[in-house]
Amino acid sequence: MEGLSVASPSLSLQIHSFPPKTRFTATGGDNPNNHHAFKLHALSRRRRKPPKFEENDAFPDSLPLHTKNPHAVYKDIQRFARQNKLNESLAILDYLDQNGIPVNATTFSHLITACVRTRSLDTGKKIHTYIRINGLETNEFLRRKLVNMYTSFGSVDDAHNLFDDMSSKNVYSWNALLRGTVVAGGKRYRDVLETYSEMRGLGVEMNVYSFSNVIKSFAGASALSQGLRTHGLLVKNGFVDSVIVGTSLIDMYFKCGKIKLARQVFEEMGERDVVLWGAMIAGFAHNRLYKEALEHLRMMVDEGIRPNSVILTSILPVIGEVSARKLGQEAHAYVLKTKSYLKQAFVQSALIDMYCKCGDMEMGRRVFYSSVERNAICWTALMSGYAANGRLEQALRSVIWMQQEGFKPDVVTVATALPVCAELKDLKRGKEIHAYAVKNCFLPNVSIISSLMVMYSKCGVLEYSIRLFDGMEQRNVITWTAMIDSHVENGYLDEALGVIRSMLLSKHRPDSVAMSRMLAICGGLKNLKLGKEIHAQVLKKNFESVHFVSAELVKMYGHCGAIDHAKSFFDTIPVKGSMTWTAIIEAYGYAGMYQEAISLFDQMRSNDFTPNNFTFQVVLSICDRAEFVDDACRIFHLMSRTYKTRVSQEQYSLLIALLTRSGRIEEAQRFIQMSSSLV
Repeated sequence: MEGLSVASPSLSLQIHSFPPKTRFTATGGDNPNNHHAFKLHALSRRRRKPPKFEENDAFPDSLPLHTKNPHAVYKDIQRFARQNKLNESLAILDYLDQNGIPVNATTFSHLITACVRTRSLDTGKKIHTYIRINGLETNEFLRRKLVNMYTSFGSVDDAHNLFDDMSSKNVYSWNALLRGTVVAGGKRYRDVLETYSEMRGLGVEMNVYSFSNVIKSFAGASALSQGLRTHGLLVKNGFVDSVIVGTSLIDMYFKCGKIKLARQVFEEMGERDVVLWGAMIAGFAHNRLYKEALEHLRMMVDEGIRPNSVILTSILPVIGEVSARKLGQEAHAYVLKTKSYLKQAFVQSALIDMYCKCGDMEMGRRVFYSSVERNAICWTALMSGYAANGRLEQALRSVIWMQQEGFKPDVVTVATALPVCAELKDLKRGKEIHAYAVKNCFLPNVSIISSLMVMYSKCGVLEYSIRLFDGMEQRNVITWTAMIDSHVENGYLDEALGVIRSMLLSKHRPDSVAMSRMLAICGGLKNLKLGKEIHAQVLKKNFESVHFVSAELVKMYGHCGAIDHAKSFFDTIPVKGSMTWTAIIEAYGYAGMYQEAISLFDQMRSNDFTPNNFTFQVVLSICDRAEFVDDACRIFHLMSRTYKTRVSQEQYSLLIALLTRSGRIEEAQRFIQMSSSLV
């Protein structure tokens, strides 16, 4: 498929219309380009009521007549519900209703769960109607499930009407109201807080699930102060030993950036199950503390607990980030051994992503093409891998290829494709993807809007970025950071500082990413005074343990000529990584201390830290400025032979130019021949 030639670089035909190999047949004929007929047919399918379900059309011949054996029908419906085939389930319900066959509560429970899972509120309401028809509306179990469903969709009034009509309210019905609001997500923790306060006021005896739901809502909203109060109440009521509550507390503290508190809760837990370990590993990964995540994985395995699919999807991206390919192969072998995980799309996409981040595109593609069930998630992972490895055109062509396989680009696909357009400075295709996002109602999605802002700014159309930002009804720290990046990209550093001041005056407080951007701007403007103020904020928020923040701090001091500050801060970093070592080397380069920078590179290697491609780029640039020809050749050979890092055309050109200036023409000619293999 990847060998297909694309006649035009435009994505408009492929991205604005349905894939050529569609699974439906248009009413206007067999021509796959007859999109108008296809749209009309698809529209009519959506508007049409579920067809009458005929017994001889759908049921296996081996089964007896279902009018005599309703339990067999229930099993069919439950199977369809597990497979998220809600239209088929509705058709069977219609058939049963016409034949006067009742449906039990367990079957309806399966259907309601499927509606929540597939985010199908309309279908949920239809199932609610069938529950009424079957006289089960007073069933307390189903009422709780319906309350949970309506709150998870944000239909608070419908949920409260059902809840208020309950004859007897116990902790389980209250928990349904809490859980639904948590599933709904967003910053709706105030609704949870109101329900939680009402429960306490009425003297409802809350259990671990009540507290778990409350804490989850605080985690989603980063409401640390409320979480701390609830933690105190848990200690008072003796619930802190519960693994369920402990897991929720760990998750909340990690999402609020309180690493030490999360560790403390974990260490105080007497019993640790796979879910608790998973919360720790996911929390470290979320905060980019990759070494700690890998350490806890080892500790978990040493205690005899095997990773489940959730932990695999947390740890595989970590392995990719640190380029630990050998460890990634061990994880891959474990997946192959378990077999059941191999069929899970999220595990497959995590494996593809891991290999691509380790620079092994061949293995990433092999995992992709051997996938039992490829889907949009796997395609997006491959696309992201192409982009990470500099194969940008192939990344964009993947948008076409996935549609030819019948998969429609989703929100994540669009958010992945936009940065590729930004790198290529391809305004035309970027606009096409923007139009596709508008057409498919993907906006206002924060990830897409921020990606669009960066794309337009990189294409030199800053006014489009500003227009998108100004048109947002609700902003968050991600969009503020994108606005800062947009100004920096176009060289407007003073204006970027103005955006930072506006952000600080708003209700949004900078996160670790925003802090790193601020430090980069201070370095670019050589504003040491403001840089020190931001350093104080970093310490106050405990962001110094985040590698990319500490790296930007070191570089900021280097840019501002305060090399002593850079070195002293670097020495205080407890856990150093390739990023922070590269930053101190770069800082010495800014200060013109070239020999010291090369010595630091050698020290980095002797301390068993692996240089990445960016490290080599920085060191080679320093050699170029200092005219260190021998060091440049030595480092180039380390890069290509020892560390097997892919050498770019830019790095070849740098070495060739340096050798030529030094009069070493024969060596330069040899490298010219080697670089020709890249073309």
